[in-house]
Amino acid sequence: MPINLETFSNIHGGNAFFKAISHPLVAPKVEALFAEMAKGRVAVYDPLSQAEAFTQFYDLSKLPISGYYIQDIEKKNTSIAGHKAQLITSIGKADATHVFITAFDAQKMADHIRHVLPKNIKVVSFDDLKLPIDMQSDKQRYLAPLNFATNFVFFRDAGGQHTRFVSANYWGGYGAKNVQFWCRLYDADGKVLADWVETLPGAQAAVIIDSAEVRKRFNLPEFTGQIFVHAFNITGHDIVKYALDTYGDAEHVLSCTHDANSWPSDLYAGLPAPDDGEEVVLWVQNSQPFPIPSGEIGLNLMGDKTIVWFNKTIPAFAVHRLSVADVLPNAKWPQQIEVHSGKYFVRPRYEVFKSDKNNIIRQRIAHVNVERSDLKPDPMLAEISAEMGKGYILPAPILPLSRFNSLILPTPMAQGQQHLPLAALIYDGNGTQVGEYKFGNLPRNHASLLDVKAVLQKQKLSLPSGFGHVELVYDFNVGKEADGWLHGLFRYVDEKTGHIAESSFGGHMFNTVLTYKNEPQSYVGRAPGLSTRLFLRLGQKPYDTMCHLVYPASTPWHGTSNTDLILTSNEGKEIAKQHIAIPCSGSKFWRVSETFTKEQLAQAGEGAYVIIRDVTCRLFGYHGLVNGDAAFCLDHMFGF
Repeated sequence: MPINLETFSNIHGGNAFFKAISHPLVAPKVEALFAEMAKGRVAVYDPLSQAEAFTQFYDLSKLPISGYYIQDIEKKNTSIAGHKAQLITSIGKADATHVFITAFDAQKMADHIRHVLPKNIKVVSFDDLKLPIDMQSDKQRYLAPLNFATNFVFFRDAGGQHTRFVSANYWGGYGAKNVQFWCRLYDADGKVLADWVETLPGAQAAVIIDSAEVRKRFNLPEFTGQIFVHAFNITGHDIVKYALDTYGDAEHVLSCTHDANSWPSDLYAGLPAPDDGEEVVLWVQNSQPFPIPSGEIGLNLMGDKTIVWFNKTIPAFAVHRLSVADVLPNAKWPQQIEVHSGKYFVRPRYEVFKSDKNNIIRQRIAHVNVERSDLKPDPMLAEISAEMGKGYILPAPILPLSRFNSLILPTPMAQGQQHLPLAALIYDGNGTQVGEYKFGNLPRNHASLLDVKAVLQKQKLSLPSGFGHVELVYDFNVGKEADGWLHGLFRYVDEKTGHIAESSFGGHMFNTVLTYKNEPQSYVGRAPGLSTRLFLRLGQKPYDTMCHLVYPASTPWHGTSNTDLILTSNEGKEIAKQHIAIPCSGSKFWRVSETFTKEQLAQAGEGAYVIIRDVTCRLFGYHGLVNGDAAFCLDHMFGF
């Protein structure tokens, strides 16, 4: 059965209790506590109704329970591990050696009931499961979100292929001191290969974890697995964000993705079906301290109710290579696939493998997205279009047409989406709309792909700048079924080498002073978010770095952006600054090597990055690496 615990709420945010009980360091503490309680008899006291969630991770029925007790009279008819709830006021008659309070920070709860407890009974609680005090950023409130800034990182060093985690100490910018990462590396079978602590450099300094260096440091064999990262001594931000590059000893091995969205979901979508000659691999990273049972992970074609279940048990914290063709052998691009994940793993990576004309196997990595079950169509979106203009916009680059083609696939990303009324607005880099492509009112099971170059040629259109961008928007002339969870998959083909990169993201409202349901989103504070702070990691040698910045606007905004590109050293110090002005509804494609001098880049050093800063408008960005004419990669950017 899927895990019946809300890991994330779009109203309240992440559930710290979930992270507190699923943390890798907690399972051995539970085992020790259960062993102690098993020597006697246990009265379970559940003042906050957390026992049911806990027992999905650690089976309370294994304990010699004498009774289950509650405080809330309204919950008299509940039960746990086969024991019907009793009121805590009757616990004095319990035949028990231990009372197990299923709550953290339980001292006051214990004090409240001490007068009704049997004499000589031992009080234990979830406090016995707490992480070490020096790993707690908020030492006053254990379930504070800052105490569980954790994430999982797909990590591989095998067959001449490597992975590189890149971020920055953005917590230092909020005043945090001595920020550290506790890291645990697992192999494909869930075996622990290494534990270590990374002490982050000063505020805004770069943070790099490279698989080749880790493997050498701990004298490890080849591995494909994952790292669990826990940031502590932090403030201001409870999310671990990172860019993840996959690169190789061979020059054609290059791709990139980013953070895993650390809250497991019931459903993910936007997994592409294989094209001719391709293998699509879903990397199932078990994020739980117990195995995923056989038959709990399933795939289905989008819009098809027939789910094919994967019949294999995946050990705790293991990583399994699941080939889509083994489960859905008839799936074919541009069809797309839903992933039924049961909250067992965080947003997973997928990789696509394909041989080029020279029989070189080229691969690309990306991620699927969270498919929501709580959304329904919002009729207000059509009604407010006069005030909100284009409303929700999903911007995607059109890379330089001289070298690349851009393919766009809208992806249903909510269970309630049965139709998607969409259009694609095509803009030159100078901000001029040159064309439009009407998808129509797409059914849920559509396989409608926008080939940008083919459409431009068919409509006899051109991009004077040589590049531009596409904006997916709702088309209320053909349908009203919109919910604001607009997503798409964007694929980019290097027509010279055949190398491919892809990314996916969701739409937002951009650059309007009016607000609607927390849009335009703000990284810090309330909506509207009308400024930009994007992180652009620079590739290590021999890679150049490219960036495509888009200036979308739901309603007319400033004529041009007022954007600074700030070259920052690996120590977090500003080295150089370049100013650019992007036309509203325009875009800018640029390379770091053409923007900053060799001397400036040398001064910035290995691990340098660029901050894209604009206090006048919200830009959306895509970043990538280029290895000459051999390979490239592309993904959307993040800010903090």
